Amino acid sequence: MSARLMERPAAPEVDWSAVAQDLHGLNVIVSPGQRKQLSKDFYWYSPILTERLAGCVADLVVKVSTEDDVRQAAAVAAKWKLPITVRAGGTGNYGQCVPLEGGLVLDVTQMSRVLEIADGRVRVQAGARMHDIELAVAETGQALRMWPSTWHVASIGGFIAGGFGGIGSIRHGILRDTGNLLRARVMTVEREPRIIELQGDEIQQVHHAYGTNGVITEVEVALSPAVEWVHCIALFDTYRGVLDFGVAASTPSLELFLLSAVDARFSPYYAMLGSHFPRDKHAMFAMVAPDSMDRFRALVAAHGGSISLAGTEAQLHAAGLPPAYECAYNHTTLQALKVDRTWTYLQVAYAQPFDPAVVDRHIAIFGDDVLQHHEFARAGGEYGTFAILLVRWKGEAHQYEVMREIESQGGCQIFNPHVVTIEDGGMKTIDTQQIEFKKRSDPMGLMNPGKTRGWKPEMARST
Repeated sequence: MSARLMERPAAPEVDWSAVAQDLHGLNVIVSPGQRKQLSKDFYWYSPILTERLAGCVADLVVKVSTEDDVRQAAAVAAKWKLPITVRAGGTGNYGQCVPLEGGLVLDVTQMSRVLEIADGRVRVQAGARMHDIELAVAETGQALRMWPSTWHVASIGGFIAGGFGGIGSIRHGILRDTGNLLRARVMTVEREPRIIELQGDEIQQVHHAYGTNGVITEVEVALSPAVEWVHCIALFDTYRGVLDFGVAASTPSLELFLLSAVDARFSPYYAMLGSHFPRDKHAMFAMVAPDSMDRFRALVAAHGGSISLAGTEAQLHAAGLPPAYECAYNHTTLQALKVDRTWTYLQVAYAQPFDPAVVDRHIAIFGDDVLQHHEFARAGGEYGTFAILLVRWKGEAHQYEVMREIESQGGCQIFNPHVVTIEDGGMKTIDTQQIEFKKRSDPMGLMNPGKTRGWKPEMARST
């Protein structure tokens, strides 16, 4: 990729007035300002992507409300061989919904209906915001199994297409774990678009594929009985103490929905917490089931910690305090960037079982250039630990130097948030089942081009 992706001029062979006529009846956005706004996501967390994606703007944005709208837009894209990129809330951090080659951006935020709620499952349109879904299923005494910290804005289709796990992953694993994703309805991009229904583990063909191989129009996900979680902050004198506690708390004997360790040096960026997160204490943010609170308190005390805050989300809201999940996952990065834009971030997966001594070494090496933040979760039924680190921005060369140093120790693996391809960002290998599905669902290779190294131009069919 070049140092800067400038806005691509409209291809001379495309008659955009004719394209607009073919899109007749749809909500088509032509305003340059709106097109620019709807061609972005939260890639500004990365100075590298901020520079490289600044000029990437759709030629047209199409806002769709129904599956028939999607079918019409997909057929037009296929007819004119236009790149087509799907977006919803735009809360992704890696440029997933940024159109690298212009063309059409398909905005599905108006496809937001909750279609069916049943015991243990909910069926929704892909543009539905996850918090809205939670409110709907709460009326039946159920709850979503996991969601991103941006769930007030994030759509469920975007979470499945670009996400990995989130709040709830310590209880229910990651998205790809069997039983979390139940069904997906996917529209192909062809002259005569088709619907493909995926069930169970078949959904891995479109999960975390960045919208490169079909338009997800509808999904069905698993639900669990609702719990009124207790949001807690436990304080420790050392960061090693927080990590040791996190390892001990990663056990089925504690019913948790969140377990997030945050370095004391984040404290200035959490000023709203006051004495609940002082500058001289390291914190564990947790969501704990009421029946597990006694065991949780005892374990905190056994590790030399103390609980500075414990309350339901409603109680915290009444006190003017944020819920625990807004102090975890990528909200840690967001809280810091609100105050100081000289930071960026990295994502790290650790060899399991997790050895906190690896983090001790990193703290000694990097000092104040890297602030620590670790999430405890499950994947494939096993407990594990990963980090979303705050890194002082000192240029691209320094950023990659930090990455190389981390990967040189203790089996650490970087999930690089400063690149736009699925493989380079973290998967490391090409997912052949996703590429094979793309041959069926996007035979001309029009969907979100440039986001997967697995697709080669010679794979595309002309019609």
